[in-house]
Amino acid sequence: MGTILEVRGVERRFASASGSTLALQATDLAVAENDFITILGPSGCGKSTLLRIVAGLDRQTAGEVLLDGRRIDGPGADRGMVFQSYTLFPWLTVLDNVCFGLRERGLPREQQLDIAHGFLVKVGLKGFERHYPKQLSGGMQQRTAIARALANDPRMLLMDEPFGALDHQTRELMQELLLGIWEEQKKTVLFVTHDIDEAVFMGGRVVVMSARPGRIKLDRVVPLPHPRHYSVKTTPGFAAMKAELTEAVRVEVMKAQQLAAA
Repeated sequence: MGTILEVRGVERRFASASGSTLALQATDLAVAENDFITILGPSGCGKSTLLRIVAGLDRQTAGEVLLDGRRIDGPGADRGMVFQSYTLFPWLTVLDNVCFGLRERGLPREQQLDIAHGFLVKVGLKGFERHYPKQLSGGMQQRTAIARALANDPRMLLMDEPFGALDHQTRELMQELLLGIWEEQKKTVLFVTHDIDEAVFMGGRVVVMSARPGRIKLDRVVPLPHPRHYSVKTTPGFAAMKAELTEAVRVEVMKAQQLAAA
């Protein structure tokens, strides 16, 4: 499998009253097709900034990002984005939310409906097609957002703490749901999270970022088999990987706290 995404020397500075703040220092990352990469790190380390640059929602100060060898200069249908907040259109039904991108691309209505119904079945929302977002639980709204992103058949799925606002039980169910879809479809995924258990369970690779200014300090392959059942969390391999990552993140959190206190 070849490389689909290349992050080359990407840096991000933000202007401030005192000059400028370096949020993300020169960062390199290569993502292979079908990779599921989870990104960990302390708050403010640049995880979401990096993801937004890949999405084309923010622009780097230096460096470049290439998708299939082409430079990313803005948002595009080749990247599907799922945020922590439920970014559904409240005036559209579940079905029409999932159809939205397909309609924008000019697909015939019959084809839109066929694709949308298929993904609503995959995310367990069959029977809720005519509901509006306000009638759904948080988990159901996020299932709709995932179905909408997948329906557009993007080259990559970019997820910024998509389960962060959910209760623990719903979060675990959503992890299994998304992983099952990935195991079936093998869509390339970049997934930002604060949760180390989630990063190990979901990821094929886990990347740990340093305290601000962020950089990649650790990149580990997750040596756990697929299909991956939730019981893998009780295995020695899972525990060993979690211990290594917990220590790596803890060191960076302490650095961030020391910097904040200085």
